[in-house]
Amino acid sequence: MLTGLSIRDVVLIEALDLDFAPGLGVLTGETGAGKSILLDALGLALGGRGETSLVRSGADQAVVTASFLTPDDGSAIAALLDENGIAREPGEPLMIRRLVKADGGSRAFVNDQPASAGLLRELSRHLVEIHGQHDDRGLLNARGHRQLLDIYGKLDVAGVAAAHRRWRDAMAALEEARESHDAAERDREWLEHAVAELTAFAPRGGEEEELAERRAGMQRGEKIAADLQGIADLLEGSDGGLARLRQAARILERVAEDHEALGEALAAIDRAIIEGAAAQEKVDAAAEALAFDPVQLEADEARLFELRGLARKHRVQPDELAPLAEQLSTRLARLESGGSELEALEKAAAEAQAAYRKAADSLHRARTDAATRLDAAVASELKPLKLDAAKFRTTVEPLAEAQWSATGSDRVEFEIATNPGSPFGPLAKIASGGELSRFILALKVALAEKGGAQTLIFDEIDRGVGGAVASAIGERLSRLAQSAQVLVVTHSPQVAARGNRHMLIAKSNDGTVTRTGVTPLDSKERREEIARMLSGAEITDEARAQAKRLLEPSLL
Repeated sequence: MLTGLSIRDVVLIEALDLDFAPGLGVLTGETGAGKSILLDALGLALGGRGETSLVRSGADQAVVTASFLTPDDGSAIAALLDENGIAREPGEPLMIRRLVKADGGSRAFVNDQPASAGLLRELSRHLVEIHGQHDDRGLLNARGHRQLLDIYGKLDVAGVAAAHRRWRDAMAALEEARESHDAAERDREWLEHAVAELTAFAPRGGEEEELAERRAGMQRGEKIAADLQGIADLLEGSDGGLARLRQAARILERVAEDHEALGEALAAIDRAIIEGAAAQEKVDAAAEALAFDPVQLEADEARLFELRGLARKHRVQPDELAPLAEQLSTRLARLESGGSELEALEKAAAEAQAAYRKAADSLHRARTDAATRLDAAVASELKPLKLDAAKFRTTVEPLAEAQWSATGSDRVEFEIATNPGSPFGPLAKIASGGELSRFILALKVALAEKGGAQTLIFDEIDRGVGGAVASAIGERLSRLAQSAQVLVVTHSPQVAARGNRHMLIAKSNDGTVTRTGVTPLDSKERREEIARMLSGAEITDEARAQAKRLLEPSLL
């Protein structure tokens, strides 16, 4: 609900602060007083074009701030604020501010946080509906008629949306399988060759490192084989170092008792024999470890070369060949059994489509029934609004399968025929200005829309109608204001008398500058304004008496 509107330097408005309340608020004033400026200012705050012509002459910028009371959680507005990172304290009003500079450019803020004009327009869809003779949004936009009918009929579209999602997912899975199968079929010959080649080669994870290390070891052994053999010859054999040490030890054993030094020499030779034997064991172990078989070396080098060649061929790392072989084998197996898999997916997609069609058909029947009720409800509102020759209908037509969506398989549009025998057509194209405004009012009253904007603005909806019709318009606006905040710009005293609050829009001139102002009226001032609307420039006693009679129901 709109609670406040602050305007600074917009066209003829220098400074204006307005408060709004629930119920029916009326704005009146003489022609040219500036009523449209108020709507332009509000439209600017709701994301309208930031024209520099809106800036008051001599001012640097125009600023409009609108405040709204909206639900804190669970609403479309709260979701939009969350999506755009706009913080909001619970219970605080939603503040929208728009600035337009005289030299071009505009800025927007939501709760004092920078926002785009696009976000303002998104918010406006849930905040305010402005209905006038030239309005091309709201009820005149056929794209919203389906949702309005669903709300009116209290229809559950969630089941259709779920069925559509399941159908869409099943079709996506089928399409993916078809593409994979077709791609594999195109590559069948290559795939069979690749699988056979990799299967025959049988690569193993880590095999490249294993082969490379073994080859390097054998290559090192080949280089030092002669040295190792030379060491073995010096240590082993009848003429080797160890044999000579043992001979020396045997001789010392016979003479060691003859002198203390000979015993010590024998002990040293015994230690040398032990260390030499240990050295011989180590050399033998190294020789065994580094021993190479020319045939094995050649085989390892050939496999390593082939392993790396296959990796380059398939554009993977050598260690990735084993997983690739498994992957290609799976693709080939799927190709061989692809027919049965596709059949299963096609069956699942067909079942999902049938389930969606069943849900959509049920929704179509429910929409047709709701359309009949809505047509009757609107028809009952037309005669009092002097549209008794006109007809209204809600068309519910099936869409082509390519246009089916989560909202069903129907196209919904409100149509009218203004004269007997004339064809039906869209609201905006068939009705004249005055008729269009009354059709919109009849629709709004019949729909009693829930979940839509909580502020409805009607701009001169009573233009071109007489007293009885104006009275009917006022009665319906008053009824509509019981479930939503309604503001109406009017020239009709019968409509103005129905308001809960009355504001007068007037121009003033100090000789150099013309300004537009808005004044809330008390009961006496209100009666005088309605008398002016009845009699014109000169207010007569008869007009005052008539104004009093018009106001009596609302003053009781």
